Amino acid sequence: MFNIVGALFTEENEAREALAALSQTPKINGTTIYQMSLVKRKEGVLRLCDNFSSEYLKSDDAAKGGLIGGLIGLLSGPVGMLLGGAAGAMLGDAKEAVKRDESAALIEQAAQKLEEGDIALIGLVEEEDEGILDHAMVKYNTVIIRYDAEVISKELEEAEKMQAELARQAREKLRAAQK
Repeated sequence: MFNIVGALFTEENEAREALAALSQTPKINGTTIYQMSLVKRKEGVLRLCDNFSSEYLKSDDAAKGGLIGGLIGLLSGPVGMLLGGAAGAMLGDAKEAVKRDESAALIEQAAQKLEEGDIALIGLVEEEDEGILDHAMVKYNTVIIRYDAEVISKELEEAEKMQAELARQAREKLRAAQK
């Protein structure tokens, strides 16, 4: 199953160490990491700090490969600022927040997890057994959350439409203000 995996960290150096370790061994016992990005919320915006694409991401997987970039781009833009503007969940409560608010869109939940200064790894991972990646991350102080990549892809399409509509409305307001 293809998942979008998020690992929320309290320490940037641990997140960087985890990214380096995962980039060294992107395929472990039926788990394949196609892409992984290190992001940090700073000044209300999600910023890309570092990333890697594994050799296992083939050119015919372009749609899958664009998922992480699209998600980060969306969460970095105006829609992400709207979604991430909510109070969000504290790092230790991330799993409980997912259970409490299952009615919210998955992208919205992801945006709310990252508060100012928080850092996370976001990756596209194919997993036969979720325990493999969990075990690889056990030495870090992190909370791992997963979302079905297919569901995120559909939500991303809808959110991109919403972002385009927001941009259109903003242009209309600017034009009206200039008259």
